Amino acid sequence: MEYLVICFACLAVSGLTLFSGFGLGTVLTPVMALFFPVETAVALTAVVHFANNLFKLALFGRAADWKVTLRFGFPAVLASLAGAWVLVRLAHLEPWFVWSIVGRTMDVTPVKLLLGVLIAYFALRELRPRRQGRPYPAAWLPVGGLVSGFFGGLSGNQGAFRSAFLLGAGLTKEAFIATGVVLACVVDVSRLAIYAGLAGTEMVSGNAGLLAAACLSAFLGAFFGGRLLKKMTLDAVRLLVGIMLLTLAAGLVLGVL
Repeated sequence: MEYLVICFACLAVSGLTLFSGFGLGTVLTPVMALFFPVETAVALTAVVHFANNLFKLALFGRAADWKVTLRFGFPAVLASLAGAWVLVRLAHLEPWFVWSIVGRTMDVTPVKLLLGVLIAYFALRELRPRRQGRPYPAAWLPVGGLVSGFFGGLSGNQGAFRSAFLLGAGLTKEAFIATGVVLACVVDVSRLAIYAGLAGTEMVSGNAGLLAAACLSAFLGAFFGGRLLKKMTLDAVRLLVGIMLLTLAAGLVLGVL
């Protein structure tokens, strides 16, 4: 049963999140956690996420804007260290409020609430008609990298901020996706080292068959998503990203994620 559920989730979410640049790990981690301990679910998700990003890099990497990548990526790497440092000091804070539904308890921590509000702000900004919103100037790219990297180190949720700022960088839809993939791969390299220590490499190697099937499913999702990309406009990509940003923000604010 776990093969069917996990592979279907990888196929569907990989295709959808190709356009947004974030979301695979957010959705896949709780799916993995249905069948494995949390630490193993985190490690398995990280492997699938990294493998899928490498596959997308092979498909779309040529379209990446390397100037944007460097201006955004370098501050992001540095800021992620600061975010991780802050996380250690915030880890002891109690949730601000807790609620439950159908037997599941949701806790809303200060970090989740802050992330949700910020992501919602960026989403609403992007969903406004172009005549009402001003695109981010190029000078904002390092700022975007700092914000994305800091909250990535703080909570692991950095793809949403990355996508929000890249949307205003004047990229084509192909360059938007490719640049996001390159940046995601850089982050994944450092994450995998941490997660390997968290879950233990033997836990990952012990599920090699499931990982292979999950990665293949994610590859297929990305491949078919890439075919669909040719039929989508940049405005359609922008709308989809905005909707997914709002969905993620709501999940964080409500404590669902």
